[in-house]
Amino acid sequence: MRRTPQDVETFHNRHHLRRFTRLVSRATLALAMMVTVALTGLAPRGAEAQNLFAPVVQVNDEVITRYELNQRIALMSAIGGGATEKAALDALINERLQMSAAKRVGLVATEDGIKAGIEEFASRGSLSAEELLDFLAKRGVAYESFRDFVEVGIIWRDYARDRFGPKVTISEAEIDRALQQNGPSGGLRVLLSEIFLPARNASERAASERRAASIAANPTISAFAAAARAYSVAPSKAKSGRLDWVPLGNLPPALQSAVTALPKGGVTAPLSTGNAIGIFQLRAIEEIDTPTPSPTSIKYAAYYIAGGHSEAAMSRAAKVAAQVDTCDDLYGIAKGEPESALEIDTLPFEDIPNDVAVELAQLDPGEVSTALTRANGQTLVFLMMCGRNFAETGEADRDTVRNSLQGRRLTALAASYLSELKADAVITYK
Repeated sequence: MRRTPQDVETFHNRHHLRRFTRLVSRATLALAMMVTVALTGLAPRGAEAQNLFAPVVQVNDEVITRYELNQRIALMSAIGGGATEKAALDALINERLQMSAAKRVGLVATEDGIKAGIEEFASRGSLSAEELLDFLAKRGVAYESFRDFVEVGIIWRDYARDRFGPKVTISEAEIDRALQQNGPSGGLRVLLSEIFLPARNASERAASERRAASIAANPTISAFAAAARAYSVAPSKAKSGRLDWVPLGNLPPALQSAVTALPKGGVTAPLSTGNAIGIFQLRAIEEIDTPTPSPTSIKYAAYYIAGGHSEAAMSRAAKVAAQVDTCDDLYGIAKGEPESALEIDTLPFEDIPNDVAVELAQLDPGEVSTALTRANGQTLVFLMMCGRNFAETGEADRDTVRNSLQGRRLTALAASYLSELKADAVITYK
């Protein structure tokens, strides 16, 4: 088994990145709208229906246009969100309400703040701002549309802090309790579905990338399940790609950050696993009482059995599973075989191959997975979890814990207030 890290395949690996050119400036957009209005009297009624700048929803005294809706769908598709018209429209309605609330108290975002926000967003995908904007432009997302999206996030964050910050007090006892739990959040677990597509060579990888993009463009729960049954090469295809509940802290770091940013039904960007690429859909997320800190390293065993997922190899794996209780027991099983038949390693969490890390996330010490293969499916991987190692909780920074607890509380208060704004708003669909 190769021990070099397999990073998330970020979108810029597939393109020669160049400097971003603005597609739509404010002046261009305003001019286009004026031309549209001027031509309205000359155009036939069928053309009016195609007017990109016609309103689709009115929120109190403001409108959302078809152009804005199309742009948001394109943006959500590009960054891996649930790119449905309903989800995009709901997001835009919420943002109109957020901006209106902020304007009433005179809050605005500075150009430097927006620039920093774009750079921070880009860094989540290991990109520069220029690379991210180029990536979005190639997918039809205008700079102004993305800028407006970032601007709303900045203003609403500041609004929530100013309005609710004085109401949020984190006690030292709360921090102590969080530290004892090995993390400020108490714990989260997620319910995922997975699809692994073959990528054994360049042409196969390119085809799988196109298929992954097509699946992500229609990210309903049922559509993803059907795609898993039809295309996935993972054993979970028999269960429509559905995995059981997994503690968030058990997932690979790259997948953790991707999953927590998803809405329900959202699909991650492709995750590279050497000879395959994986995409994951978030079906549910919930808070739990027990902590789920990320391990600093994991000890695991990989025993290789010839035959892949053939009946003979799976039978051999079942016999081995019945004979072992710990990873050390595998030394006796592999006695007399080539040294390469068994590997027992302790690796930093981020250095574990992604497909292995995903399987280990679902295992407790002593449990086994036979989902993986190597050598183009010719070798079965008998994967066994030995144990997870965690950092000492006493080293945690109290200010970091305080800020995390405060941030979660502010987010909850702001979300509740937004629900009130939406209930009181006059929303008219055109």
